Amino acid sequence: MRLLVLGAGAWGTALAVNAAARHDVVLWARDAAQARDMQAVRENARYLPGVVLPASLHIASGDVGAAAQAPDLLVVATPMAGLRDMLVALADRTAPVAWLCKGFEARDDQPGLLGHEIQQQVAPKLAAGVLTGPSFAQEVARGQPTALVAASAHPQVRQVLVDAFHGPQLRVYANDDVAGAEVGGAVKNVLAIATGLCDGLALGLNARAALVTRGLAEMTRLGIALGGRAETFMGLSGLGDLVLTATGDLSRNRRVGLMLAQGDSLGQALARLGHVAEGVYCARTVVARAARLGLEMPIAEAVAAVLEGRLEPRQAVARLMQRDPTPESS
Repeated sequence: MRLLVLGAGAWGTALAVNAAARHDVVLWARDAAQARDMQAVRENARYLPGVVLPASLHIASGDVGAAAQAPDLLVVATPMAGLRDMLVALADRTAPVAWLCKGFEARDDQPGLLGHEIQQQVAPKLAAGVLTGPSFAQEVARGQPTALVAASAHPQVRQVLVDAFHGPQLRVYANDDVAGAEVGGAVKNVLAIATGLCDGLALGLNARAALVTRGLAEMTRLGIALGGRAETFMGLSGLGDLVLTATGDLSRNRRVGLMLAQGDSLGQALARLGHVAEGVYCARTVVARAARLGLEMPIAEAVAAVLEGRLEPRQAVARLMQRDPTPESS
């Protein structure tokens, strides 16, 4: 099978490395200098240091159209902010397309859209889907056991993703609930910032457990309202991804919360992080999308207020604890 991975960040590189053991894989980098460096030293020193790129992995840059001539699968590995432009460039392709980014698109001129909603808007003829689930790039690149979800309305897309990535170290489960899978992947980033704040303030393990559980309830409410199924949020792309991102030391979003709790400004935290933390960019959009649906998401609202400087971390905690009691099912 021929795979083209568009985007040479940590996650795109990790999946390319994993698949190159079984398939003909091209990893495309937007930055030509980065592509030359990776080709020369066989390492993505900026995004995935210490991982050797196998000799069988091809590195490319330049025109996307030229790189995407005849693959069996196109994998978009850009951040959420780059998904729209990439789907526009691929709109006339006949090969299946899958994206890896997790989030709501942050645009002022329209409601924040999920990946499948952007695709329906700009490239409706594509056979497309999303590959998501609990996964740190470093562990996938090192061949550590991981399980992912291939979500698409198209059976052939689900199957090609399984064929491309399912192997001895990586299990891929198929799911046709694209909305549910994408909401889980987006909201867990915001909740991971909240958990980082909780841990950074040393609020304790009881508080962390409460936060993760009530965060899952918020995620599920929004997901069902956007067309997802409740059971999806108890699976890999919901609970699984939330637990990993909220508690794992490799989580960028959790690290942002930790740094904010320890007194860093958002600018300082992002500078120290050096990578994209999708929860920072979509927190306000998650809250706005929920509000348009008449849904309350108090944890996400508190995170957005901290990120925007309207609340200090301890003030956000106090506001959450002072909410009126409600039934657990609400």
